[in-house]
Amino acid sequence: MDYKKILDMMLDENDFTVGGGCASALAGAMACGLMGMVANLSKGKNYGYEDEKYDAIIKELNDMKGKFLEGSVNDNKAYLLIVNAYKLPKLTDEEKQERRKAIQNAGVEAANVPLSNALLNKRTYDIGRDLLEKSNPAAITDLQAGIDLAKVGIDAGRANVLANISLIKDEKVVEDLKKQLKNLD
Repeated sequence: MDYKKILDMMLDENDFTVGGGCASALAGAMACGLMGMVANLSKGKNYGYEDEKYDAIIKELNDMKGKFLEGSVNDNKAYLLIVNAYKLPKLTDEEKQERRKAIQNAGVEAANVPLSNALLNKRTYDIGRDLLEKSNPAAITDLQAGIDLAKVGIDAGRANVLANISLIKDEKVVEDLKKQLKNLD
């Protein structure tokens, strides 16, 4: 994965394929980086966890960081599914039915991707909160920045899910998505 390309894309005000879902994922990746740094700076000292616990936290954060970067790309792809679905022809009844189905499928994907990113941000947020009392106090501002970024990621992901729910006509799918959003509280 070309991370420089992802960042360039995210920062390009003329790229209309990038939105809040991508931002949610990148906020989470940044949060993971900051929290991992804090965990590293807490090793070898008596801040509440053994080094093995910090190492486990760092490993989990690194794994999630990769998932967030992938989630950013997936959010961009989901948006393009919507764009392409709306471009489908709608002259005949059959074309209209295929177009509606494509929009519905794209909407489901465009809601599931930011939901996944938001849930990952929730886990990141929880890790940060756990580290608050068990990490190097000299790095507290970095940890707080990570916690704040994870919260932004949760909120942006939730908003992105809600924005895409309107494309989904299957009430069971909508109900399930709304139920899963409650896991973000």
